[in-house]
Amino acid sequence: MKNTVIFDMDGVIVDTEPVHYHAYQQHFKALNIVVPDEMYATFTGNSTRNVYQKLKEWFALEEEVEKLIDIKRALFNEAFDTKEDLFLLEGVEPLIKDLHANGMQLILASSSAKVTIDRIFRRFGLYPYFSHIVSGEDFPKSKPDPAIFIEAVRLSGESADSCVVIEDSTNGIRAAKAAGIYTIGYDSVNSKLQDYSLADKVVKHFDELDYSIVHSLW
Repeated sequence: MKNTVIFDMDGVIVDTEPVHYHAYQQHFKALNIVVPDEMYATFTGNSTRNVYQKLKEWFALEEEVEKLIDIKRALFNEAFDTKEDLFLLEGVEPLIKDLHANGMQLILASSSAKVTIDRIFRRFGLYPYFSHIVSGEDFPKSKPDPAIFIEAVRLSGESADSCVVIEDSTNGIRAAKAAGIYTIGYDSVNSKLQDYSLADKVVKHFDELDYSIVHSLW
C-alpha cells in the first residue's frame, strides 16, 4: 500500500520545458556553441548546474559555472514572466487534489532550482497540497543519482515501499528505481526521446490514476 506520492515537476505538473529550451538556446547562441537536440535530450532531469558543468567540460567554456547559471536563469525568468500560455498539465490538478483529499502525503522532488519551483507553486497555488519540497540544487549530482528521492523518502517519514514516484524522464525513472521506489512513468505528448522501460507502470494521461489506484499499488 502506498501512502506518499513523490512528484517530479517539469513534464509532470507543468511543462516549462519549452521555456527552458528557449532560454538555453538563446544562451547557446550567445556562447557560440551548437547543442544538438539528441544531446539536449540527455539533460532532461538534470539540474541547471549539472547541465553547465557538462557543457563547460564538453565545449571548454571559459565562463565559471555560476555565471553561466545566472545568465540562463535570467533568460528563463524573463521568458516565464511574459509567457501567458503556461498551464498545469492536463489532469494533474484533479489528481493532486484527489490524492490530498484522501490523506495521501505529497512531496515534490524536482531538479529545478528553488526559485523556479517557487514561481510555479505560487503561480498555480500548489503549496497547500505538498508537505515537503526537495530541489535538485541541494545535491552535487542530478538524476539519475538517487539522492533526491532518498531525501524525499526520509522527509516522508515512510519507508521506500510506502512511496510512489511519478516521473516523465529517463533519468528520473532511473533515479527513483535506484532509490528502491515504485515508479510510474508519465509518457505524455510532451515527452521526447525518453525511455520508460524501467518504470513499474506507465500512463499516458492522469485520468488513468486516482487515489484508489495509487494507494493500492504494491
